Amino acid sequence: MDIFAELDWRGLVHQTTDPQNLRQWLSEGSQIVYAGFDPTSDGLHVGNFVPLMMLRRFQKAGHRPIVLAGGATGMIGDPSGKSEERNLLSAEQIEHNLEGITHELGQFLDFDGPQAARLVNNYDWMKEWDYLTFLRDIGKHFPVNVMLGKESVKARLEETETGMSYTEFSYMLLQAYDFVHLSKTHGCGLQVGGSDQWGNITAGIELARRMGEGGLHGLTCPLLTKSDGTKMGKTEQGAIWLSPKKTSPYVFYQYWYNTEDADVDACLRMLTELSEEEITSIADERANAPQQRRSQQELASSLTQLVHGDEGLQKANKASEVLFGATIEQMSDTDLTDIFADVPSQELARDQLADGGLSIIEALCQSGLAKSKSDARRTVDQGGAYVNNRRVEDQNRSLTQADLASETVMVLRSGKKRYALLKFV
Repeated sequence: MDIFAELDWRGLVHQTTDPQNLRQWLSEGSQIVYAGFDPTSDGLHVGNFVPLMMLRRFQKAGHRPIVLAGGATGMIGDPSGKSEERNLLSAEQIEHNLEGITHELGQFLDFDGPQAARLVNNYDWMKEWDYLTFLRDIGKHFPVNVMLGKESVKARLEETETGMSYTEFSYMLLQAYDFVHLSKTHGCGLQVGGSDQWGNITAGIELARRMGEGGLHGLTCPLLTKSDGTKMGKTEQGAIWLSPKKTSPYVFYQYWYNTEDADVDACLRMLTELSEEEITSIADERANAPQQRRSQQELASSLTQLVHGDEGLQKANKASEVLFGATIEQMSDTDLTDIFADVPSQELARDQLADGGLSIIEALCQSGLAKSKSDARRTVDQGGAYVNNRRVEDQNRSLTQADLASETVMVLRSGKKRYALLKFV
């Protein structure tokens, strides 16, 4: 596979040190490529997904990826793209975050076979340095004017109130040395990352040249943005994470399913492994029948399966079916609260389900779906009352623990679209 051509048609080539030279180097055989991820949180978000998929694409094209977890650089914090200094994390927080992201970094790459990926932590080599020796042996090769010339540094220095601390100013040198170290110890010749990493990547190439490790390459991909220029992967509730503990498969699926037509083709190219012909065919189907949202369905399904596996996709599909009236049973509290995040809910004592149970009339009133008992009876008589999407036809029906759809939740519905949750605690 011509990996450079693959990245190019997918819109993943934003900046590169020398396109012709890089393309030639990649065609000469299996090369070693790396991308770094700082443990600023205990999970990876959608913004990390593009460079992670870049490594996956390189591996599928026959190259060997290195995933760098920034145990050392994470203690400093990358100033790139930030208008103010990050809060420094403690050693304990860094260790906790590293444990959280290590599994996620590994689930997209193959760590066996001839192109086996390698996971490294830059703290393992940085901890061997003392401050004075690092300044003398490494810092002397790194001109300050190189750092001052980077856009990320310029922007911060122009902010007279906040500026940039010496700690953050040193970040670029630490990341630059990562590239030198990986070149010397692993033969790594290419660093990839988001476009906000261009300054750090080229600083590493320049440091390597001054230390006798020439011939290194850099490549950045665009940041994942919408057509209006805003970042993707953000919702009113916060970031979209890759971990199901932080963002459920259903919420993850729905986020991509709700992608605008203006953005969906770019997302299919940049994030999925569908071929150019498949993406073009899907786009044609969407153009002919836009109401079916064929591109969005494919995007949501492909990414959910890739990130959460077959089981996660099945959960997401089941959750989607629930909103179209499928019977609700054997689900988790988390699944139901995610699906019905915007639905009114009430907490009731669990003992109301004991003995004779809670009458459907009382349940409709307490949930807010009925204004009065007579209103509730009328809803039942007219066939508009549902428990877990099953119609209730008897006004004398009582609800017991057997009617719970999850550990503590029961889903009530009035008519076609009015939902409410009852949580029995």
